[in-house]
Amino acid sequence: MMQLSFQIVRAALCSKPSGKEILEEYEKASTLSDVTRRKMVNILVADMVEYHGRVPQVNVRNLYALGITTLFPKLSDPDSKNGYEHFYDHQSGSGYLAWRLKTVQRTSAQDRKKSKTTFQEGPKTPRSIHSDERQLTGEECREAILAMKHSSDALLVRNKMKATFQHRQRVIQDPESASTVLNLFPRFLDTPGLIDQDFSMIFGEEVSGKFLSKWPTFFKPRVIADCCKNLTPSPHVDELLLSAQHESDDCVWHSEEWDSEMAAILLLLHLLPPTVKGKKSGKMSASEATRRLIKFMKVGSSMETFLKETDPRQPFLLGVGERSSCIQDFYIIVDQKAIPCRMQTPVAAFDELFKAHYAFAVSYDDALSSFFIFIQTTVYGIDVGKAKENPRVKEIRARLLHCEV
Repeated sequence: MMQLSFQIVRAALCSKPSGKEILEEYEKASTLSDVTRRKMVNILVADMVEYHGRVPQVNVRNLYALGITTLFPKLSDPDSKNGYEHFYDHQSGSGYLAWRLKTVQRTSAQDRKKSKTTFQEGPKTPRSIHSDERQLTGEECREAILAMKHSSDALLVRNKMKATFQHRQRVIQDPESASTVLNLFPRFLDTPGLIDQDFSMIFGEEVSGKFLSKWPTFFKPRVIADCCKNLTPSPHVDELLLSAQHESDDCVWHSEEWDSEMAAILLLLHLLPPTVKGKKSGKMSASEATRRLIKFMKVGSSMETFLKETDPRQPFLLGVGERSSCIQDFYIIVDQKAIPCRMQTPVAAFDELFKAHYAFAVSYDDALSSFFIFIQTTVYGIDVGKAKENPRVKEIRARLLHCEV
């Protein structure tokens, strides 16, 4: 099967002049640029339609997808069942080959609707507790909540927050009470670390520590390397790359953009930009989407005024400092309230922002969905194989995991 698929795909590419260029690019770079990948998909779909008709059987589509990752092994996705689902996934009818086939077939909107696998929904999915901590109920729970509201003892607050975790989960999972969670548990607003604690109660300490351990040494250099190869140059992207590659004291580095750590995170967003949902949806650029992820406020500005003018949508980061490349304090903004981050570094602040979605059971912002799902499955390893990932997420994962830096 693998040998047959390899031969079919190689023969299809070798039959075209541009196909030979695709093979040469992979041999030199061990990957394919976005432009080259599109050329490859177009050639293979044309070959598929020529030999198997305008509606090829599922096994034929799988054969071509397998052939791609057999011929180009570093394009395979290690976290997918077969490694080629970003090219064709028969369960959801998605993937680069599937999308190109739909364009060629010019099917009606009704014909394009495919049966979909049931996927977990990330932050809003109810989770079982990953802790042996005794949980309070009834009167004991009410007394603990009241005690926390009137206590300045951080240790007491942390312990009682652990003991009331299951009750808090019921509050945030109920649409009628979810918006009251910060009123019921106001210590989130003045006791740093409670978001991280709740996340660890859900997933355990090992998963909780994955971003801080993996991002700086593994993912950051690969994101920078991939962006240098594949992102279309622009003043904004060039400035981010310059900042991301500048490893000295970022408060001395007078960048117009963010510091090295935050710039690298924003570059990943450029690799996973917003996708258009529906014909009436306007396309949002990656640069515009960054303002959904993090905002800057100059030291001395009014936090009260800022929060009043904030749109109460999904959580985002607020950096406060003299300039964006030298942040002094980070906050997570939720429901027009500011939660101080436990550690005042860009990587730790972003780690806590991601965890806030789970602590408060809040969906990802639509514009940041692909970006956050990549972080969820690829970095934290949450719902691998269950979360709904679009082909771009799988492609970027394959590129970064196979990247040599």
